[in-house]
Amino acid sequence: MKIQEIHDLIKLVSKTGVTEVEIEQKDFKITVKSEGKTKTTKSGEGETTIIQSHMPMGMPQMQMPMQVAAAAPAATPPKVVEKVEESSKYVTIKSPMIGTFYRSSGPDKPPYLNVGDAIKPGDVICIVEAMKLFNEIEAEISGTIIKVLADDASPVEYDQPLFLVDPS
Repeated sequence: MKIQEIHDLIKLVSKTGVTEVEIEQKDFKITVKSEGKTKTTKSGEGETTIIQSHMPMGMPQMQMPMQVAAAAPAATPPKVVEKVEESSKYVTIKSPMIGTFYRSSGPDKPPYLNVGDAIKPGDVICIVEAMKLFNEIEAEISGTIIKVLADDASPVEYDQPLFLVDPS
């Protein structure tokens, strides 16, 4: 089973309110549980649920902590861009996934952008690291950065606001 399929399964469980989903294929079995039926720990804003995957004899068993409360798609799908308020002229660029937010490509590198910088569609604006993969996040709108809403090297949730942009 691919990581994307696991993320989709977690997303299904969190959206539908189902408390347990179990899938068994010829080479493995995976069970996703939520809402009190699993080991959960509160950490910051989300709730971590342990997913146990049972492999046949001879294969190691794995436990993967996944964010069920804010399940996100893997890879770099288009990020959500929406108006902050209907009366506001600013647009919020949100995180397309759960991970660690980085403003630059390395600790000794300058940030991709600062307040006041102009952006256009296709410009790399930050990196979100998820599961040891560094995903470059690209702008989908043109405008000027008004505010950076996330701290560098901090964890971000799916749909968490990262930047405030003036599209004019």
